Amino acid sequence: MPEAAGAAAGAPGGGTAPSSGVRRSLGPVALVVAGGLSVQFGAAVAVLLMPRAGALGVVTLRLVLAAVVLFVICRPRLRGHSRADWATVITFGAAMGGMNMLFYQAVDRIPLGAAVTLEVLGPLALSVIASRRLVNLLWAGLALGGVVLLSGGGFDRLDPVGAAFALAAGGMWAAYIIFSARTGRRFPQADGLALAMGVGALLSLPFGLVEAGSRLFVPSTLGLALAVALMSSVLPYTLELLALRRLPAATFAVLMSLEPAIAATAGFLVLHQALSPAEGLAIGLVVVASMGAVRTQAAGKQVPRAAQSA
Repeated sequence: MPEAAGAAAGAPGGGTAPSSGVRRSLGPVALVVAGGLSVQFGAAVAVLLMPRAGALGVVTLRLVLAAVVLFVICRPRLRGHSRADWATVITFGAAMGGMNMLFYQAVDRIPLGAAVTLEVLGPLALSVIASRRLVNLLWAGLALGGVVLLSGGGFDRLDPVGAAFALAAGGMWAAYIIFSARTGRRFPQADGLALAMGVGALLSLPFGLVEAGSRLFVPSTLGLALAVALMSSVLPYTLELLALRRLPAATFAVLMSLEPAIAATAGFLVLHQALSPAEGLAIGLVVVASMGAVRTQAAGKQVPRAAQSA
């Protein structure tokens, strides 16, 4: 993940213009936050679409339409890649498809904020393991406390199947992070992302066809699904690519830790999924734990975003 851009342009006399520096700092942060809002509100729209096409049908439509858009924009080369390149991008696409299918099964059963809170434990665990610093045990314990509080002492309160899907999606998110980095090193620009999206779309297609069948091709459903694909995939990826040209990896990862809070807000505003005080505190604990974990990583370590499944 690229480092931040250099210092702000010098003001007359060799000094630095404060207003220019502030704008340069806030600009990429605003792009990342906008990307997070787009992802989570796109997920909320996807939940509204599920009665029409089912969870797996929505996943299929999102991945297929996003793949089409990315192929048109990126025009990735299909030739000239080694077997190792293809193995990497196929694994990346499989992780992407699995992550999305599991996550959408989760939000079909439990509130959006709770699902993202449980899902983010995957990247958090990866961050703790990769760092190997004792202080991260504190963050892991804090996150665990948030999860226990969220479950109310037992996941039957949330729907154990939905919670299990969300936790499994978190594991796939961790795999996504690892293989997204490897794909980025092997493919130029966003070519690897476009190819992986195509792989994920192909993997999800049979499941979507079995669950939804001809309902996938209803024009109004396709229109809403295109909105989900743009909001949850194409737009946030574009905003993040722009932001990462000037934003340090650690700052980016901290901003990604806000996803559960953004998801809870989207769930409340779009889906009317109100949170109890205990649930709000639980999500807050996981957010703080995620921020603390990435902040204690060594400078320059890469902690890329999972194109959030939501």
